[in-house]
Amino acid sequence: MSYSSADAESNFLDIDLAIEQVGDLQAVQGMLSMLEESLARDVPRIAQLLADGDVKAANRVLHGLKGFIPIFCVDALCQHVARVEEMSKTAGAAEVGIAYAPLMGDLEQLQGEVVDYMNNQGGA
Repeated sequence: MSYSSADAESNFLDIDLAIEQVGDLQAVQGMLSMLEESLARDVPRIAQLLADGDVKAANRVLHGLKGFIPIFCVDALCQHVARVEEMSKTAGAAEVGIAYAPLMGDLEQLQGEVVDYMNNQGGA
């Protein structure tokens, strides 16, 4: 049973990669609920922080995402998170907000993929 980046339903979530890194499907499944909660909380929070002009706080949240996204996700999404996080160290909120907008959509899609996996295959 695999829900990898090759699956039609998933562009970003790579369960095979997560199992390789964590070592066991049961542990990955437990971590997925934490990932989903973090995405649900942090993705809109970053957008709000940037809208409020608080790029420093947005950087801290992005930094956290950059730390754990590589466990679960395809390389392209990891690189995208890293680029925006790096930009948030030196650029202004408006510039980072422009760069974050497409990333936000990708992270929301990832969240949907995590929910779909947990609902459809996580218990299988």
